[in-house]
Formats: sequence, structure tokens, C-alpha cells
Amino acid sequence: MEWTIHQVARATGTTSRTLRHYDRIGLLAPSRVGPGGYRHYDDAALRRYQRILLLRELGLGLAAIAGVLDERTDEVDALRAHADSLEEESARLARAVRETVRRTEQGEELDVTTSFEGFDASRYEDEVVQRWGRDAHERAQRTWRELGEAGRAAHGAEADAIGRGFAAAAARAAAPGGEAVQDLARRHHAWVSAFWVPGAEAYRQLTATYVDDERFRATYEAYGPGTAVLLRDAAEVLARRELA
Repeated sequence: MEWTIHQVARATGTTSRTLRHYDRIGLLAPSRVGPGGYRHYDDAALRRYQRILLLRELGLGLAAIAGVLDERTDEVDALRAHADSLEEESARLARAVRETVRRTEQGEELDVTTSFEGFDASRYEDEVVQRWGRDAHERAQRTWRELGEAGRAAHGAEADAIGRGFAAAAARAAAPGGEAVQDLARRHHAWVSAFWVPGAEAYRQLTATYVDDERFRATYEAYGPGTAVLLRDAAEVLARRELA
């Protein structure tokens, strides 16, 4: 028995675009491609996809998932090691939060050597470089440092306002191409462009991760159901109309 790409996407809560991307990078090939280029997936392909989704839920990047699946490493050992690292990271974060609570209750100032244990943005460096390039990563890091405390606060406030705007639009079932939603998309593109100016295709790829990547999706969906999807769809319209 086989399932079409649309059936698989609908059943797993993902998108056809994600499945096509996984095919392009060699992570998940369809069992066959039918007339008109439509992809079909058999039982073996679905089993592989289930493993991919499991590994994504555990936080592995696509390159690491490919290694687990294709290099024939011991999957159980790999998952066990990753689970151990997640537990260690969680423990570090918990210690940092408890330290902040203690200092707040005692009226003490924060200690940078203890209050930020476990917060390490550099762990995402490899993923960012692989996806967008070393230059983009270094420019973003440099810009972030140059913003200063006030600039970073303003940047965060704008991100929050954009998220709340898209959530409100999603709640009223606004169309991605509507002018109010497109204004939000323009604000979002400008917000991203503070660090790196994406063209049409790069902007599509970036906003697609807001739905396809569980970490980003959770961030935007925290504003309200449908926020991530509306942002992605609005970005697609903006890319087609104004960035192409």
C-alpha cells in the first residue's frame, strides 16, 4: 500500500514542502514518483519518516538524523546519549533559574557566572552556518553585539508585537494576502533584515522553518493557534509580490 505526499503531510501535521525538502537533501526519498511528479510513500518510507520525526522531537538536527539513519550507527545508543545530554541541559537551566530565584528573594544582584549557566546560543552555530552560511552568522553576531542593551530590548519588543499581530490575525481567520497581514509580513522581513537581508527564496525557506521546525513552531504558536502557519503563508505572498 502507498500514500500520496498530501496524505502523509496531512496525517503527520507537516507540509508537502517539508517532504520535498527531505527528498532533495537525501533524508527521505519517496518509494516512487508518479505522473506529474507526485511522490508516493510505502510502508518502508513511512517507517523511516517516523524515525525522522522521533529524532526531530528529541532535538537532533537534520545532519545528525541523517547520520543516525544512514551511517548505521546504533540508534538506541545514539538516542540514549542524546537523552542524557537533554537531561544535563535541563538540569543546568534549572540550576540557573533557582539561582535567580534565590538572589531575587535575598535582594541580591545577579551573578553572570552562575545566573546564565545553561544558556548557550553558540550551540546553534553549526545549524545556522549550515543553513545560511558563515558570513550570515558572523554578520548577525556582530550586529547583535553592536545593538547594545537598548537596541536588543527594542528588537525583542518588535518581535513580540509581530507575533501578537499575527496571532490576532490568525484568530480572525485573516487571509495571508490581506493588506493588514502583509503589513505584518513587511515588519517581519524588516525585523529579520536587521541582521541579514533575505531574498525571496531565502525568506521562504526561513519562514517555512517556523512551521517545520518544532522549536520555532512552539515559539510562534505560544502566541495563539495558527500564528506560525499564517506568518509562513504571508511571507510566501510577500516573497512572490515584492521580493522576487
